Amino acid sequence: MQVFHIPWIYTSVRTILAIWHQLTKTEVRNLVTFCSRKRSTWIVRRWFCFQIPELTRVSVMMRERSRVEDTMYAMQKAGAGSLQVISDFDMTLTKFAHQGKRVPTTHSKNNVDISRMKELFNTYYPIEIDASLSPEEKLPYMVEWWTKVHDLLIQQRIRKAELARAVRESNAVLREGCSSFFDCLAEQRVPLLIFSAGVGDVLEEVIRQNRAFHPNVHIISNYMDFDHTGVLQAFKGQLIHSYNKRAGALSHAAALRELHGQPNVLLLGDSLGDLSMADGVSTAQNILTVGFLNDQVEERKESFLNSFDIVLLRDETMDVPNAILRFIVSSEMSKVHREK
Repeated sequence: MQVFHIPWIYTSVRTILAIWHQLTKTEVRNLVTFCSRKRSTWIVRRWFCFQIPELTRVSVMMRERSRVEDTMYAMQKAGAGSLQVISDFDMTLTKFAHQGKRVPTTHSKNNVDISRMKELFNTYYPIEIDASLSPEEKLPYMVEWWTKVHDLLIQQRIRKAELARAVRESNAVLREGCSSFFDCLAEQRVPLLIFSAGVGDVLEEVIRQNRAFHPNVHIISNYMDFDHTGVLQAFKGQLIHSYNKRAGALSHAAALRELHGQPNVLLLGDSLGDLSMADGVSTAQNILTVGFLNDQVEERKESFLNSFDIVLLRDETMDVPNAILRFIVSSEMSKVHREK
């Protein structure tokens, strides 16, 4: 055995070995048991970082890292069969900005009056993201905004046959790694519930054109109602906006009975209103929330950190959700490889 003659290292190693050899077998066993029971925080955290290096990026923030670790280990132990993913769509699964320009929402991917749409956006968006206002204070403004936008879309007499072309010609961009996220969920048979305050017909078309609409995908959103000639005449059902998703979640809970067998939830959103999307999961055991903080970062950082388990600052990728998903389903993936 080669010994490196660096005095301070050599002395430390000899000292440690001397102490180790003086320990009795009983003392060694007690030391190992103690370390196992306490699960040495430093070792666990270093191992956790080694397994999920994406969580060490400067764009990732967590108020309670230990809670995130404990939740993820519990979800991994339960496996993919106990997992479901609930996600917002606009600015969560899609990019917030691309090549220096804001990515249009599903409300804007149609042939609409752009100037009027921008006017409404400039009026109501600052209210939606104002950290000084409570959800209750924002609520009437959100209803007003969504109602005016839907009325504007109806006035445009949008034709159903034109939706696919409108989406193709738009600047709709899914986050980098989104297709891999969809594919992994489908492969592991993990249900994906997309809960969107956007336009369901449009977001379905976006997903289809990215070849990611798998059988495990379920959508709750605002769907268009076309007349017998294929012209938009109204919107179906209850209005869904960014701050009434709890009511939507509870009203659709009975219709999504197949998700009740998945008590572990990975929730993705870009608004504090998205946190209520899992309220319809009556049997929830572990919920891990990931918030994409896309805009007015400094002003909204504190409220996001107080609300989401993991906060991603101006991150236009799905790297972190993909890493979390791989970690949770890793035991199932190992079984598949062994069987092959």
